[in-house]
Amino acid sequence: MARVPKEYVECDQNEKAYQKQDAIFVARKRSIAASKAKPMRFIKNVGLGIKTPDTAIEGNYVDKKCPFTGDVSIRGRILTGLVVSTKMKRTVIIRRDYLHYVKKYRRFEKRHKNLASHCSPAFSVKEGDIVTCGQCRPLSKTVRFNVISHEPQRAKTGKKSFRVF
Repeated sequence: MARVPKEYVECDQNEKAYQKQDAIFVARKRSIAASKAKPMRFIKNVGLGIKTPDTAIEGNYVDKKCPFTGDVSIRGRILTGLVVSTKMKRTVIIRRDYLHYVKKYRRFEKRHKNLASHCSPAFSVKEGDIVTCGQCRPLSKTVRFNVISHEPQRAKTGKKSFRVF
């Protein structure tokens, strides 16, 4: 069983609007039966063998687009790539390298695609890290993926270095 905090901790209030999780009633006064007390933080298991990070369970952030604490389901493709940019708020750009075969010359050429992905505050992602993304519903004009696991950078590599996963 996952660790779930029982007492309510105020969520991070760094937006103009009051931040709260939709599934939690904040103004609960007392519990009638102590054994049936619900936790004061909504978390869910994404499935597909993906472990819910401890920062999502014990943290106090609010993100409605987070696959662990929000209302987004992961379905479809699971992709892996290298983080190229973290300049946007809660969104990262991921570079996916691949080889394309040219039949005329019987050779491969290097190609890449950039992919925008929503990154939950549960992950502290930096440029050069390797992340795994899961497909979800469209979250914005360009974002259709959500970061579901994070592997820190081991060795310093260039921004445009070719790396097949």
